[in-house]
Amino acid sequence: MAVQHYSGSCQCGAIAFEAELDLSEVNACNCSRCRRLGSVWSFVPAEAVKVVEDGATTEFLFNKNAISHLFCPVCGIEAYAKGKRGEQEVYGINVNCLDGVDARSLSVTMIDGASF
Repeated sequence: MAVQHYSGSCQCGAIAFEAELDLSEVNACNCSRCRRLGSVWSFVPAEAVKVVEDGATTEFLFNKNAISHLFCPVCGIEAYAKGKRGEQEVYGINVNCLDGVDARSLSVTMIDGASF
């Protein structure tokens, strides 16, 4: 799979985005948050993401406070998270929020976030 253009949103549409993603490189994490939510992630540089509906978000930080988990206060969905990889800003796109994509059909790499 190569990099392709995707659009996605939270459930109510208050938060919507477009992103250039390679869905052959997605992961799931066993940290306390991702395990409970069932999120599947694709991490990309911030330049690969365009937020088109910038609705209000609620932020949740935990553990090392390195990832800003942003979720819609209306529908509760975390469409993306923000963080840094070194000095580079990155987005974690929740693949479950992409239009026309079945995240369960993808090859997912498991990440041991519970040990971080």
